Amino acid sequence: MSDSLLGLDEPPQPRDQAYRVLARKYRPQTFSELIGQDAMVTTLGNAIRRDRLAHAFLLTGVRGVGKTSTARLIAKALNCVGPDGQGGPTIDPCGVCEPCVAIAEGRHIDVIEMDAASHTGIDDIREIIEASRYSAVSARYKIYIIDEVHMLSKAAFNGLLKTLEEPPAHVKFLFATTEVNKVPVTVLSRCQRFDLRRISAEALAAHFAMVSEKEGVEAEPEALSMIARAAEGSARDGLSILDQAIAHAGIEGEGVKADAVRQMLGLSDRGAIRELFGLLLNGDAGGALAALRLQYDMGVDPQAVLKTLLETVHGVTLVKLGSDATAGQSAEEMKSLERWAAGLSFPMLHRLWQLLLKGHDEVARAALPIEACEMALLRVIHASQLPDPGDLARQIASGVVTATPAAPTAPKENALPGTMAELADHLEQNRRLQLATQVRDYLRPVRFDGSEAEFGAARPLPHDFLRDLAAALRDTTGVNWRLRLVDGASEPTLRELQASQEAAERDAVLRSPMVVAAFEAFPEAELIGWTKNNRSNQA
Repeated sequence: MSDSLLGLDEPPQPRDQAYRVLARKYRPQTFSELIGQDAMVTTLGNAIRRDRLAHAFLLTGVRGVGKTSTARLIAKALNCVGPDGQGGPTIDPCGVCEPCVAIAEGRHIDVIEMDAASHTGIDDIREIIEASRYSAVSARYKIYIIDEVHMLSKAAFNGLLKTLEEPPAHVKFLFATTEVNKVPVTVLSRCQRFDLRRISAEALAAHFAMVSEKEGVEAEPEALSMIARAAEGSARDGLSILDQAIAHAGIEGEGVKADAVRQMLGLSDRGAIRELFGLLLNGDAGGALAALRLQYDMGVDPQAVLKTLLETVHGVTLVKLGSDATAGQSAEEMKSLERWAAGLSFPMLHRLWQLLLKGHDEVARAALPIEACEMALLRVIHASQLPDPGDLARQIASGVVTATPAAPTAPKENALPGTMAELADHLEQNRRLQLATQVRDYLRPVRFDGSEAEFGAARPLPHDFLRDLAAALRDTTGVNWRLRLVDGASEPTLRELQASQEAAERDAVLRSPMVVAAFEAFPEAELIGWTKNNRSNQA
């Protein structure tokens, strides 16, 4: 075979034109580009401005949140000299001076990076200890960045302790680890610790949208949201998935599509999962198994199906609590969650969660995953037809047990309260006595319209009063209520109406001939009490 066929006669590709994966290409070069770690950046900025720099920093967090990037940024911040060469440590390194450029390219002689996973022994640490005695060659500080520091041996940690506690003034240590629990307490106590947070799905999706735009690739918001959720808080993982999604899209300019990402990741279609969840709630065993098999035939892992069902139950519970929608939820999905939240009680949701979680664990270790998943769904359907344990316990305690199972999807058919008196009575009948008292004493009715109501307030109310009232009504009526406090004209509270009625009755009693005659005969007498019967007799 000729060299021309092998391509050996072609010039090698220039190094500066070699493709870099997105995770490396978009590594943060300034603290402003570091997403999701605002608290840490603020602390570091204040420490630099006040010249209160620790001699050792420990950066911990899950993979891909920016530990090593942060260590390099700190090295740049401490050694930056500015464009004119006269600058000092700064939280905003210039990125153009020689120290900044050399550190970014990983070639600065005074910034030494070591991977503790491959340099675990005391001999490697002894080299650091010996070298730390000498001043920096060209930088302000000699900086040692030790990645995955928890991998060091016990002897290596012990050898580092003395130098770590009293290092030379020109030396800074930067440690990074994903398993901080494996770092000895003696080392932790000598470091300033920063816990880097998982990056939110919203922040990741926005970051991926920016990267896609810079790469000249169109990406559907739903696709970016799926990638952000799959990244589980890791920017590096998400960028790697995005890199794969762009490659998966091909060269036809189609862009990153949600369906393609779903297929690439082996995710289940959330619309199909909502349909499956509805079939489970309706007790349709045949339909549920058919829907599961359809997902399985499309290449979706049975464990992924159960995971998405668990996310659905969690989403319904959050909506029932009145929480905001999570990132990436469509209007259609939110509508479904609200409908289920209105029809499912908290005990039913807790039971669904436990059953699905048990099924998820079983599928994870099953020899026949799809069969185990089918059995788990059948168990959910069977259990959904059983009465609620709490209701059953109350029935047993009262001596009246009904055999009718509780339907999981049907909301309660109670007539909704339409007046303040009905609202207060409803709360009392359902043992919400404190709320009933507050309704009688503090709320002035403005408008009742089914499950929507507006009130005025006779006095300042607790900030969570309407939330608690809506939650109580949701539990007792099975309907989501929308309650608002408004200004303007309103009717009296029930307590004010009662007081007004009692005052009118008292005046009527005082005006009755018999009472008037009694007061004329006994001027010092007082009206202590009366009853409606007495008042009517007197009249």
